[in-house]
Amino acid sequence: MKEIQPRVPFEIKLLIALLGFIGMFVIAMVLGAADISTKDVWLALTSNISNDKILVIREIRLPRIIAAIFVGAALSVSGAIMQGITKNPLADPGLLGLTAGANAALAVTIALIPSANYFVIITACFIGAALGVILVFGISSIKKGGFNSIRIVLAGAAVSTFLYAIAEGVSILYKISKDVTMWTSGGMVGTSWTQLKVIIPFILIGLLTALFLSRQLTILSLSEELAVGLGQKTTQIKIILFIVITLLTGASVALVGNMTFIGLMVPHMVRGIVGTDYRFIIPMSVVTGGAFMLFADTLGRTINAPYETPVVAIVAIMGLPFFLFLVHKGGKAL
Repeated sequence: MKEIQPRVPFEIKLLIALLGFIGMFVIAMVLGAADISTKDVWLALTSNISNDKILVIREIRLPRIIAAIFVGAALSVSGAIMQGITKNPLADPGLLGLTAGANAALAVTIALIPSANYFVIITACFIGAALGVILVFGISSIKKGGFNSIRIVLAGAAVSTFLYAIAEGVSILYKISKDVTMWTSGGMVGTSWTQLKVIIPFILIGLLTALFLSRQLTILSLSEELAVGLGQKTTQIKIILFIVITLLTGASVALVGNMTFIGLMVPHMVRGIVGTDYRFIIPMSVVTGGAFMLFADTLGRTINAPYETPVVAIVAIMGLPFFLFLVHKGGKAL
């Protein structure tokens, strides 16, 4: 008779993930072009001592590390929510038009309002992300038969290409290509505490709302009929969740630019660890997404130091084979 293996409690899995995240945080703080030791990191975080190395940690390295954590968490959770709502295992903010919409809105804002402050740019990114997802789902639902995984991906590719073309056209027409590229190159270089103070509240609101609605999302991901039968107001829940996705994606683009595949990869990896219950997927995606983004950013700072390797290129190198692997599997979770 086959022996039944005991299941590992979710709390233990989350604790292991948190320990891995803390380890990755320490590695990210130490490694880089500047010669930093763990002692320097400890002094920077716990004392009022100030010297060149500690200033590098506090004003350059720590802000970008915090940006990486929050962006990784935001994109991972938004990808998980999209996959749950659409029942489409290939859903990702970058693949379904949100990132491209935020990018196009950012380019238009820089062109038409050169003096726009950071809050205006963030608002524009939110509007652009919402426009992108509305276009994708609008186009994919025109044909009889409603939503279809392949149809949504194709519509996302078409809308993303169109919106990226708009961004490029505006950049060339108004001669702001350099400014837009600095925003959208997909990296944490130059992240400041001022930017984080504006962006982080939006991401926190989105993450907390996703955690609060994780039970409803689990039921929605299984069967909309079941959700209705249990008394859920599915339309209102979907609207709130799409607002959450827009908040998370728009804030991420405003902070670090274009970043695809994270929202695709991390939720699949997490489901392979904790199963299909979004009460577990959402918190694990926060931790795993933050750790993954820290890993990618650390690679970008170290593999060709003192020069920066674009994080977006590193993520794409890992993400494209993962995407093709999922397509080959028919989109099944790991």
